Amino acid sequence: MRFSIKQVDFFERQVKLRLPFRFGVVTLTEAPQAFARVRIALENGKEAEGGAAEMLAPKWFDKDPALSNEQNFEQLRASLRLARDAYLASASNNAYGHSIEAYGPQLALSAVSGLNNLVACFGPALLDRAVLDALCRALGISFYDAIRKNVPGITAPGWQQDLMAFDMDEFLFEFRPGPSIAARHTVGLVDPITSGDVKEKLNDGLPQTLEEVVARYGHRWFKLKVGGDIRADVDRLAAVSSVLNEIKEPYFTTLDGNEQFPDADKVVALVKAIRADARLKRLYSSIAFIEQPIKRSHALSGDVSELAEDKPVIIDESDDTLEAFPRARRLGYTGVSSKTCKGLYKSILNAARCRMWNREEGSDRYFMSGEDLTLQAGLALQQDLALVSLLGLKHVERNGHHYVNGMAGLPAGEQERFLQGHADLYERSHGAVRVKIRDGNLQIGSLNCTGYASAAMPDWDAMKEMK
Repeated sequence: MRFSIKQVDFFERQVKLRLPFRFGVVTLTEAPQAFARVRIALENGKEAEGGAAEMLAPKWFDKDPALSNEQNFEQLRASLRLARDAYLASASNNAYGHSIEAYGPQLALSAVSGLNNLVACFGPALLDRAVLDALCRALGISFYDAIRKNVPGITAPGWQQDLMAFDMDEFLFEFRPGPSIAARHTVGLVDPITSGDVKEKLNDGLPQTLEEVVARYGHRWFKLKVGGDIRADVDRLAAVSSVLNEIKEPYFTTLDGNEQFPDADKVVALVKAIRADARLKRLYSSIAFIEQPIKRSHALSGDVSELAEDKPVIIDESDDTLEAFPRARRLGYTGVSSKTCKGLYKSILNAARCRMWNREEGSDRYFMSGEDLTLQAGLALQQDLALVSLLGLKHVERNGHHYVNGMAGLPAGEQERFLQGHADLYERSHGAVRVKIRDGNLQIGSLNCTGYASAAMPDWDAMKEMK
């Protein structure tokens, strides 16, 4: 299905956090959320609009401490502008064709502007979702049907020989999205664990401590941030485990290093310390994998096989190009994160590699994980949930609902549209529409609707236009 891209508009909306979120080298208190609105025209003349949204997160795409948060925001805006120019200049193509044709030039032009590959891919990642949303609306089909029938035209990139013989159409057709998915709760580095850790009570009726989160949402999956100081990490994990061990049912965890370790040896030392601490016996056995512990400058230059023998290790920030996962595999990594901010087509291609490599080895060694970048309720959350569900993931990190007071800052009409369109996913409580989590799960059956997982659109007129 070929089409041309007629118009691309960007908007911004400021997001203030109710709780500070510490990950890696940054403590986030507020940031803009970027929105893309795209208009396409099919070859038969029919036109349609689509949208997508993503946080402009500082100190994740580029962690250079010399850059201010505002400079990080501007880097991501620059990536969006470069992508807009490329997509508007492209000839008629299918959805995947628009993306892959812009891929190489986007990396090259971004490099000239001093932008790293992760920043470079942000712009196309947002536009690809808006474009696919428009295409689905033009055809009157859901995102799920579009991918399963390969309406975008996804194939192996011509320069990646390892996937050339893989039957992409058969692989995509086997996707079966589920009606629900487990939410993996993030425990940030400064999050209060118990009431004794609270310095200032919010009194907004929402959970503030880990104890309160478990009691309210019933989570059984948790993502625990570690900071690279072994003694401090072990003591904090012991505090976390004192809460999690009160859960009678089995619980599961993942560790996220956020590039805070210089090499694999330091991570091995942390894992050994966790294993040796009697307080962490149950928590150690609950660890499903370790996410990007090593700084990206070294992560793909050293072998992690010794570490991976104990717990699987995945890349996240190092997944900055379509070649990153195959390179990581050769060093002992067995997994890679799916994040819509890195690109939906990258996630699908990486999932295909997992299927292919597991077939070759006769195992389930290689896997995808679903991770979060403070996704906000609405388009951003729903499009990411639809993607990870389609990929077959059973749990996904979710934290935007915890650090931000739902849709409280949005126009009342917009809140109501999303609540009416997705009553299984949202609820109205404490003065705003917000994500609904019961027994640790998100109900997402309503995402199977016309368009890319959204029966509602944001209030474009209520946002600031991004130039």
